Amino acid sequence: MKLLHTSDLHLGRQFNGTSLEEDHAVALDQIVEAVKANSVDALIIAGDVFDRASPPQGAVRQFNGFLQRVKTETDAAVAMIAGNHDSGDRIDLSAIAADRSRWLIRGAISSEEAPLLLSDQHGTVAISALPFAYEYAARECFESESIDTPEDVLVAQVAAARAQIPESTRWVIVAHAFVTGGSVSDSERSLTRVGGIETVRTSAFDGAHYVALGHLHRPQSVGAEHIRYSGSPLAFGFDEADSEKSMSLIELDAAGQASVEVLPFKPVRRARVLRGKHAELLLSDPSGDFIKAVLTDDAPVIDGMKRLREVFPNACELVYSRDGRPLEVKSADGQSVAAAEPVDVVRSFLTEVSLEAITDSEQEVVAASLTRLRQKEDAE
Repeated sequence: MKLLHTSDLHLGRQFNGTSLEEDHAVALDQIVEAVKANSVDALIIAGDVFDRASPPQGAVRQFNGFLQRVKTETDAAVAMIAGNHDSGDRIDLSAIAADRSRWLIRGAISSEEAPLLLSDQHGTVAISALPFAYEYAARECFESESIDTPEDVLVAQVAAARAQIPESTRWVIVAHAFVTGGSVSDSERSLTRVGGIETVRTSAFDGAHYVALGHLHRPQSVGAEHIRYSGSPLAFGFDEADSEKSMSLIELDAAGQASVEVLPFKPVRRARVLRGKHAELLLSDPSGDFIKAVLTDDAPVIDGMKRLREVFPNACELVYSRDGRPLEVKSADGQSVAAAEPVDVVRSFLTEVSLEAITDSEQEVVAASLTRLRQKEDAE
C-alpha cells in the first residue's frame, strides 16, 4: 500500500511580511500531482494545516479547493489531523461532507479512536489519526488527572487507538508531536502552554508499522526509519535555508515493513543565505527568492538593502559578518577563549550547583527553553 505523507502546510503564513499564497498554491498542486503520478492509496496530512486557529479566508478557500481536487481527481483516501496551530473545530468542519469510508479527518481529541480501514492484496491497513491536544483537554477527555505532559496525552491516545486495531493488521499512526531526538527549526511553536517537557519518546508508538509525524519542519526520521517527519513544504525562516523540502512516499509491504522515498518539492521561491561583498552580490543572477545577505564588507554600504533589492526584490535581511563574529573573552590566566554557548553555560552552572551532571532529558529542556527565548526576543 502506498501512502503520501505531508504536514505543516501553515496556510495563511507570511515570510517576513510577504504573502505565501502563490507559493502554497504551487505546493498544493504538487501534492495532488504526486498522489496521481504515484497511484497513492492514502494521503496523510499530519497537522498544522493552517498557520493559526483563525486563518484568513483566502487560506480557507485555498485548502477547500485542494481537498476538492483530491476528492474529484484521485481515488486516494485521506487521513488528516489538527496540529497545535489549528483550530480542532475548524478541521472537523472539513469532515462534514467527507466519505467516512475513505476519509478520516480529526480535529478534536476523542477517547474512541476508530481507525480508517483500507485494504490491498496483502490484507488490511488501519490508520489511526490522533489530533493534537493540550493536557487539560486530554485530562477531560480520558477522565484522568495523571495526564501532565504531551507524552502522557499521546500515550493515552495511542492506547485508545490500539484497542480498536484488528488482529494481524498493519498499523499506521498519524500524530503531531515533538519526538525526542528531532531536529528543530526556529519557526516551530512550543507544544506546552507554560514550560515543561514537550518531547515524546519513540516508545509511545510501539506496535505501529509507520508513524506519520507533523510539527518539526525538517524532513527526518527519528529513532527508527519508520517514525518520520515529512517536514513542511515551504521554508518559513532562513534557518531552514539548507533544508530540502519534500513529501514522503511510503510503501508498506505484506509484513508492514515501510520503505521511504523522498519526493522533493519545487518551490516558487526558496529561502537562501548569500555571503560576500555587496558589489559581488549585485552581480548575481536576479532572483525572486527570499534572501538574507551576509556582507563581508569592512565598511557599511550606503543604501545596501535598496540596491540589493534591485537584483533580489524579496531580499529580507542584510547583516554584516563582522557583527556576527563570536565574542572573545579572556580566561583567568589571560588567554583568549571563545565565548561559551548559552546551553553550555547553563549546563555548567547546574552541574556546579547540584554536583552531578544533568541528564539528557534535562539538557533537552534547557535547549528548548533557550530556543523559545531567542524566538521571543527576535519577535520583539
